[in-house]
Amino acid sequence: MQQRKLGPKGNGEGLEVSAIGLGCMVMPGFYGPGEEADSIATLHRAADIGITFIDTSDAYGAGKNEELVGRALKGRRDDYVVATKFGNVKGADGKPDADGRPEYVIECCNASLKRLGIDVIDLYYQHRVDERVPIEDTVGAMAGLIDAGKVRYLGLSEAAPDTIRRANATHPIAALQTEYSLWTRDAEDALLPLCQELGIGYVAYSPLGRGMFSGDLAGPDSIVDGDRRAGHPRFQGENLENNLKLVEPVRDMAAAKGCTTAQLAIAWVLAQGDFIIPIPGTRSVKHLQDNAGALNIALTPDEVDSLDAAIPKGAAAGERYPPGALARVNL
Repeated sequence: MQQRKLGPKGNGEGLEVSAIGLGCMVMPGFYGPGEEADSIATLHRAADIGITFIDTSDAYGAGKNEELVGRALKGRRDDYVVATKFGNVKGADGKPDADGRPEYVIECCNASLKRLGIDVIDLYYQHRVDERVPIEDTVGAMAGLIDAGKVRYLGLSEAAPDTIRRANATHPIAALQTEYSLWTRDAEDALLPLCQELGIGYVAYSPLGRGMFSGDLAGPDSIVDGDRRAGHPRFQGENLENNLKLVEPVRDMAAAKGCTTAQLAIAWVLAQGDFIIPIPGTRSVKHLQDNAGALNIALTPDEVDSLDAAIPKGAAAGERYPPGALARVNL
């Protein structure tokens, strides 16, 4: 498996991870029902084929996702680079909120370590920025976890450029995690250039557009009861109809290259820079192995340009999150 580095690349520094990771959020059943045995089998198969970078959060299933990952890690801890997150919470009114208080950072880390059944977290992210707490205070507490031997590297998720600069000045940030795919390209304006400038790795979540480029979505009937995408504007009504049309040129190019639509979409993300690591989520061994095949897809500059032209920045209909969640990103 090809490897990439998160963070500074000189003098042997930085966190080495598999060039493609595995997002675990879908495993508690956020996108419909699923069996734990399938998820654990997928996690084990990931390590077997070299996808060792796995990503979870205490917010996924209210900690149940970390517990599931912990059961998969049992007896195989050394096979994985484990990333998890804290600070993505619900407010008293039930709306999306964040908590970056230093004491909460420590509390969450200890709880995650227990649920995961491990002694140290390889990469610990602030999942959402808390505007009420100076980022220097939050990152300072996170850095204390490194000193305590509980965390190896630090990351941020959905943070704005100024926040990233201030955080990195407090303690080196190894990774920024933000959505990035053929239909979500906001990061190209400022975040990707900033990551390159500061030597920060970029972890791209939802590189398949929340399943839009996986080949599984045929229309509204593809989104079953309980699927959280039903609340996302891009998967509703006319937006969904328009967005499904964006898949057509990707499907056509994939057929011409003899690969799947998912492989082509991931290959496009990989082609944007060697500091970018996509983490497609799945609980299926079949999809996992298909995603891994993206590393064998070489895109020419002309093919990259063709995809860029077919799905230009801003082409997707609808916002990428519902209003409440959208207000918690890029802070």
